[in-house]
Amino acid sequence: MIKSVYIKNYILIDEALLEFNSGFNVLTGETGAGKSIIIGAIDSVLGAKSSKEVIKSGSDKALIELTVLLNSDFDFSVFIENGIEIENNEMLISKEINSSSSRYRINGIPVSREFIWNIRERILDIHSQHQSYNYIQPQNHIILLDNFAAQTHKDNVKIFSEKYNLYLSLQKKLEIARNTVNTSIQQEDFLKFQINEIESASIDDINECENLNKELDILSHTEKLKELSYSSYWALYGDDNNIISALGNVKSNLSKLSSTDESVLSMEEDFINAYETLKDISSRLRDYSESKENDDERMNYISERLSLLEKIKRKYGNTLEEVLKTYEKLSEELNAIECSQDDVIKYEKEINEIKIQLEELSFGISKTRKDLAEALSEAVTKELQNLELPKSVFKISIEPCAMNEKGTDRVEFLISTNISEAVKPISKVASGGEISRIMLAIKTIFAKADNTNTVIFDEIDTGISGKASQAVADAISNLSKTHQIILITHQPIIAARRILIFMLRSFKPMLRLSTFIN
Repeated sequence: MIKSVYIKNYILIDEALLEFNSGFNVLTGETGAGKSIIIGAIDSVLGAKSSKEVIKSGSDKALIELTVLLNSDFDFSVFIENGIEIENNEMLISKEINSSSSRYRINGIPVSREFIWNIRERILDIHSQHQSYNYIQPQNHIILLDNFAAQTHKDNVKIFSEKYNLYLSLQKKLEIARNTVNTSIQQEDFLKFQINEIESASIDDINECENLNKELDILSHTEKLKELSYSSYWALYGDDNNIISALGNVKSNLSKLSSTDESVLSMEEDFINAYETLKDISSRLRDYSESKENDDERMNYISERLSLLEKIKRKYGNTLEEVLKTYEKLSEELNAIECSQDDVIKYEKEINEIKIQLEELSFGISKTRKDLAEALSEAVTKELQNLELPKSVFKISIEPCAMNEKGTDRVEFLISTNISEAVKPISKVASGGEISRIMLAIKTIFAKADNTNTVIFDEIDTGISGKASQAVADAISNLSKTHQIILITHQPIIAARRILIFMLRSFKPMLRLSTFIN
């Protein structure tokens, strides 16, 4: 419920604080005293658009603060998700309006207008002449009807909604899968050709081209390499005057020296190591020379292999590493096409199964709605008669429609206020006095099912008098037992149902206005 509203520099108001209680709150006073300004401020702080013209002349900004006490069963998760702390179920909503923009806060935390608007309907319901946020609009009628039903029906509607959203999600996935398949059928064969071409190259080493080029260079110079290696061997060990033989004499001399002078031993050891190394090198040079033979077959293979790899690189990447990355990408694309074909079959099967479930659920939901609509039509008609509309007939029309999140029903509230006229949509009823009582009748019947705690009636009694005023007073008085009512009225008979709250005549710089109930 609304505990208080603080208004500063808003239209004609310098500064005002109004405190409200649960039950019946009445604002009354002369025309132009500012009653509707207060309702407009409450409407504005709860998300209604405001222009800079509402800022009081001579001020640079307007401020509205609304203190709301939330029910313990309110869904507080929406606040937790946005980092808003709620203590003792109390929420302070503020709106600052300046020349360029409006800023909203909840308990000091900045929020968007959309956020405020989304929680508004759980806090407040405003009824004014030719206006009802929750009841006149046909798109809300099915929600109101379902809210009045037993929990089993509500659970079935929730299950249907979840399955329907899954149904839509699967249809979207099916469409994407079909589009992928349809646009990719021509690509599939080409992808397979490209993949097979790369696979046939059998690339196992990204450095293969470099290694083959080195090997080819060696094979191309076989004779030269053979000649150089053998001549080196011959100089070391093959000739009669070879180097190894000459070094053998040096070795013998060092041996004789070391036997006499031990200081030469280290030189002898170093020389022996060098001598043995040269002997080993000479053997390896001989082996190397003997191993070198012209291998035309190997050269042809390498040339052909390099030619194939160069062709693959020209088509799929500058290096073999890039070729393998291209191969992975092509494989993924082909796999996506093949998966999409499988997905089409899978999604079609799932959609058919869930559609059967939706049809079964919607049949039961529709039957419950029709039974409920009949009972409610009778109850609202009776309430209208209590509101001095004795010839009125209220009907809840339920017609089949295309499947949507709520089922397969189109629900609309219809009314006839004259026995000679057929029922029509309540949105098309012309009389202001009739609309006032129709709205009040519906609100009274739906009070137990409505999650909104506070109802504001802005001169809902316009266009009625006499017995009708007395009937409206009784109905609002009864409704105030379960809802907080804030009522603007010129009707003494209605205001007198509670002690006169306050007379709005003028606003001083800081006027504290308190309300009373019973």
